[in-house]
Amino acid sequence: MVKSIVIAGVGGQGTLFASTIIGEAATLKGFDVKVSEVHGMAQRGGSVITYVRYGEEVISPIIPVGEADVLIAFEQLEALRWAHYLKKGGILISNTQKIDPMPVITSSMQYPDDIISELTGRVDNCIFMDASVLAEQSGSIRTVNSVLIGRMARDSDIEKEIWLEALKKIAKPAFIDMNIKAFEAGYNYTV
Repeated sequence: MVKSIVIAGVGGQGTLFASTIIGEAATLKGFDVKVSEVHGMAQRGGSVITYVRYGEEVISPIIPVGEADVLIAFEQLEALRWAHYLKKGGILISNTQKIDPMPVITSSMQYPDDIISELTGRVDNCIFMDASVLAEQSGSIRTVNSVLIGRMARDSDIEKEIWLEALKKIAKPAFIDMNIKAFEAGYNYTV
């Protein structure tokens, strides 16, 4: 069985780091892994989406609409924008942070109201968390990705020790402890 994970955020939030950690953990577990390239405007502020698929045998990294097991969203609007990728029974893990996209900044559009209520009505399994605060408490706002991965990891088929090993292998040495603390904050998060 193949697990399909969509990671959505805006450029500069660390979505690529997140997909690398997930891919590394799955590889360490012995799965075949395919990670997509970044799709979207990867410069700071643009919408970005990546796919990670792992299992016994993975043919393609591309996840069709309606087939994702998990959607990790770094920001509310990105959760709304990509929720249609989740399959029935899929899990949405979203940061509650709001980042205004360019059309909102230029006043040509408004940021949608009550995204969380809308998503709760559309998606069976939603986990909304203030990952930004948990990241700051862990030492840096830049560890939001590790917080969100930690929450996803808790319900995954990969052991916690493997996730930590992947973090230690991929994170820059100066940031390992901070990322582990952020991962633990996400892993232990309860609603």
